[in-house]
Amino acid sequence: MKTAILTDSAANLDKEVLDLYPNLFVIPLQILIDDDSYRDQVEITSEEVYEKLDSHKMSTSLPSNEDLYEMLDSIKKQGYTHVFAINLSSGLSGTFNAFRLVFKDYEGLSFTHYDSKTLGAGLGYIVEHAAKQIQKGISNDKIVKSLDTLRYENSLSIYTIETLKYLRRGGRIGKVEGTIGHALRVKPVITVNDEGVYVTLSKTIGSLHRALLNMKKLLVNKFSTDPIDLTIHYGDDYDKAKDLAENLKKSLTIKTLRLSRLTPVLGIHTGPKMFAYVAQRVK
Repeated sequence: MKTAILTDSAANLDKEVLDLYPNLFVIPLQILIDDDSYRDQVEITSEEVYEKLDSHKMSTSLPSNEDLYEMLDSIKKQGYTHVFAINLSSGLSGTFNAFRLVFKDYEGLSFTHYDSKTLGAGLGYIVEHAAKQIQKGISNDKIVKSLDTLRYENSLSIYTIETLKYLRRGGRIGKVEGTIGHALRVKPVITVNDEGVYVTLSKTIGSLHRALLNMKKLLVNKFSTDPIDLTIHYGDDYDKAKDLAENLKKSLTIKTLRLSRLTPVLGIHTGPKMFAYVAQRVK
C-alpha cells in the first residue's frame, strides 16, 4: 500500500516541512474578500490580509470541491492507493465534513480520516508525526492511536490576542465570550479543548505582556524539563516573536524551535496582534 498524506492549509506547514515529505499534500482553504475568493497561502499573503482586514468585508470558506477532486486525481495518478487525511478541528470548521463527503463517493483510493480537534502548528505537528510513522511502515490503526496520544496528552496549543473583535466577527468566539464578555482590558489565553472548540484557559487584566507571561507559566507547568518542539506563531511582529523565543529558551528544554507567521486563513480570525505557543513533548 502506497500512502499519501492529505491535510488543509490550516496546518500552517512551512515549505521546509513540505519538502521533507514528498507524499504530503495540502489543500488550501479559501479567503473571501468582498466578492472575490483567494486560495490561502497560494493567492494571498498575510500582509495583504492584514492590510485589508479593517476596511473590507472578509471571511473564510471551505476548500473547493474542485480543488479536492483534482488533488485526489493527482494523488491516484502518482500511484498512491491510500490517503491518510488529517483536518483542522470539526468544531471550528466544516472542512472535515466536506472532505468526508468527497471521500465517501471517490473511487480508486481508500481513506483513513482523522479529526485533529486543533489547528495551526498543533495540526501541523500531528501531520508531521503521521508522515514519520508512515515512512516507518506503521499500520494506520497504530498511527491513529499515537496521534490521539500526541493530541490529548503530549501537546499544548495556546494563544493570546490584543482584541476579540476578529473572533467575534468570524463567529469563532465559542465559549471564550461567556468567560470574559466584553471587558476591554481582559487578555485571554485561549486553547482548543478536547471537543475541538475555543475555550479560555486563563485570563489576565491589562497588557498583552501579562498574557504572554501567563502562557509561559502554562508551558512550564505542562512540560517542566521534558524536551519539547516549540512553534511560535505570530501575526505581524516577527521581532517580538524572536524575543519571546529567546526568553522561553531560559525556562524550557526546547529541542526544535520554529517561528512561523500565522497563515492568512487563521489570521483573519485573530488579527495581526497575536502570538501562539504550540508545543509537543519529544520522546
